[in-house]
Amino acid sequence: MTAPRAANRPELSAFLRAMRARVRPEDVGLPDIGRRRTPGLRRQEVAQLAAVSIDWYIRLEQGRVGVPGTAVLDAVSQALNLSEAERHHLHLIARGEAPPARHVPAPASGSLQHLLRSMPATPAWILDFRFDVLAHNEAAVALFGPGFAVGGNTARPLFLDPGARDFQLDWTRIAREHVGNLRANLTRHPDDPRIRDLVDELRRKSPDFATWWDDQTVQERTNGTKRVLHPAGGVLTLRYDVLAVQDGSDQRLSVITPADARSEDVLRSLISRGGGLRVVG
Repeated sequence: MTAPRAANRPELSAFLRAMRARVRPEDVGLPDIGRRRTPGLRRQEVAQLAAVSIDWYIRLEQGRVGVPGTAVLDAVSQALNLSEAERHHLHLIARGEAPPARHVPAPASGSLQHLLRSMPATPAWILDFRFDVLAHNEAAVALFGPGFAVGGNTARPLFLDPGARDFQLDWTRIAREHVGNLRANLTRHPDDPRIRDLVDELRRKSPDFATWWDDQTVQERTNGTKRVLHPAGGVLTLRYDVLAVQDGSDQRLSVITPADARSEDVLRSLISRGGGLRVVG
């Protein structure tokens, strides 16, 4: 294998500064506190989002870190909200080689996708054992908002999006269920690099996740009730059911139903209007 070339330092510095300048704090879930002399994120904010030291990020932006690894470049790409073309460019100028292909979740079966479409009034979606979204119906998009998309992951925003705690009124219980599920899933798939990367990332970036991971909780999330706070509809009480797909794929069908008459009325209105409720988990 050919060794990566050294960084193109002038272009790397200019590119990272330009990408940082275009991202607003609110775009990445950070509070916009105080006046900024220049637009965009501060270096320490990028370092925080990418889970690297501020000293390392400054040296990266100056082209003084040698050849950075692919994983840390992808963390910087995510922190800066880079497109796939921009991520590719960053790897080329920082490492001298193209990045590894992004993971594409395995598709849900045609019969499951037909089942989702046949439930227009019931938010439903398919997850794999990594909590990657494989398929969903339009009702799920109406509930979760347009950011809920195939290829996304439901565990990351639950722990890393500060707004998740405001929407999930039972955040601690729901989050701990996810930790227990991820441990059980990792035990079944110990050689899967994607789930290992997800767990490692959440342990680095979420103190709550790290604490609960270390207490060795294991559980299978199957059903329950949770409360969410919608900015227009107020508090909704929802039931969730998680059903295993019995085809050896280790996929799960998740379904949301209202738990009381008021929640049913509000949920029906959201789905008919296509209004987005930002709920994760």
